[in-house]
Amino acid sequence: MRKTFAAAALALSAVGATLTAAPADAAIGDVPADCSTYTTAYRSDGQRLAYRYAAGTTDVTSYRGDTLAWVPSALQALGGGGDPDLFISSEVAAHPTDGYLYDIERRGERINGVWVMTRNTATRMASGFADTRILASGTTYLYRVAGSSLHRYTVSYTNGQFAVSAPLTLRTTGWDSVNTLTFARSEGTGSAEVDVLVGTKTNGELKEWRINLATPTTIDSTVLRSAGWSGFSSLSIGSCQAHPNGRSLIGITPAGTASVYFDASRGDEIGTDIKGGSLGALGWTAKSYGQ
Repeated sequence: MRKTFAAAALALSAVGATLTAAPADAAIGDVPADCSTYTTAYRSDGQRLAYRYAAGTTDVTSYRGDTLAWVPSALQALGGGGDPDLFISSEVAAHPTDGYLYDIERRGERINGVWVMTRNTATRMASGFADTRILASGTTYLYRVAGSSLHRYTVSYTNGQFAVSAPLTLRTTGWDSVNTLTFARSEGTGSAEVDVLVGTKTNGELKEWRINLATPTTIDSTVLRSAGWSGFSSLSIGSCQAHPNGRSLIGITPAGTASVYFDASRGDEIGTDIKGGSLGALGWTAKSYGQ
């Protein structure tokens, strides 16, 4: 179900965005130049933005007409792709007030050198999504954090439309302390297969959760870092082309500052090798969502 967004990200970077060099910080120097990641955001007026870090620079990209009449309380990509002259994306978004989950379908094309939104629709999918703070999508399942609870939904695609199942509640306590959450990977096979989610907590932890797919109320967790991560309102995972076993992480605060990190071994359940630091005040104050 989950598709790569690499081509779509290239399409975004092809637009005339403003590049800003990262600060000359020794900690930033620990992040290899081949690492990149991006984060979707919505301004208060409904304009969609893409915040991006790559090779020591940052940029902000937007398209005219790429707007919503409301700002999602949570948003998660389901699939997408593209090339230098086209991008498409399918996403789910929780409405901030009406309690519905929406299917967001977008298509942009570069026509005569100008980017034009040729599709940008928001269609109601399901009720029961009031107070949604976080959405995180794995290969088959969509995870939702609301209040102190964690829920799981099966995502299906039939006759050109996405749908979600009724919720399965995995936890009813403790998840109000989770600030950010995003899908990292699936691993294992058979009855040991798990979805691995990574996120940050109010107590400053960077943490991984492993949710067993066969018995999803079985959740193991590992604290990767014990302090310093409480300020982020979104956390996104990126890739490092020359370091296929590694990953980049970018966290954004409500005040618009951001920090970037490099995890040399993404699957070792150890956080002591995570290096990086602050990119400074970038003005990234739009509501951002983990990827």
